[in-house]
Amino acid sequence: MAGSAFAVPESITVTSAAFADGGAMPQSSAGKGVGADTSPALRWTGVPPETRQLVLLMDDVDVPLPRPLFHTIAVIEPTVDSVAAGALQPGTAGIRFVRAGLGNRGYAGPRPIPGHGPHRYRFHVFAIDTPIADDIARAKALLTAMAGHVLARGTLTGTYER
Repeated sequence: MAGSAFAVPESITVTSAAFADGGAMPQSSAGKGVGADTSPALRWTGVPPETRQLVLLMDDVDVPLPRPLFHTIAVIEPTVDSVAAGALQPGTAGIRFVRAGLGNRGYAGPRPIPGHGPHRYRFHVFAIDTPIADDIARAKALLTAMAGHVLARGTLTGTYER
């Protein structure tokens, strides 16, 4: 999420009861075959009042690819200010999912390469000044729709290693 279209103040504070910013994520949040693949509880504050949509992106910064890998992409109603543990899944009120880099719709927890060292997983929350169309189903289309419409952002980073 580089470039001037996303260069806005980091005025949104993102927190989790499961881990501190920069801290280790619990094994329960690790991906299928590694942990319970249960999304951590998340809360955000500081969303501007003119926000029409929120976007939550979870990515792996340390994956050995040319760019971070998206694990979870959710479009969230602006009245939602938190998600309970396990709630980042289809069917949760006020949240719809866009296909992420792993091909999933919903939460996909950390599954770093064994022995690759700790990976950083960033939970980005973006406040958008326009609704995101319901027919947007892929990450690239979502990022294009968001460009130039981001009012504020915030990030919580967790780590996971196996």
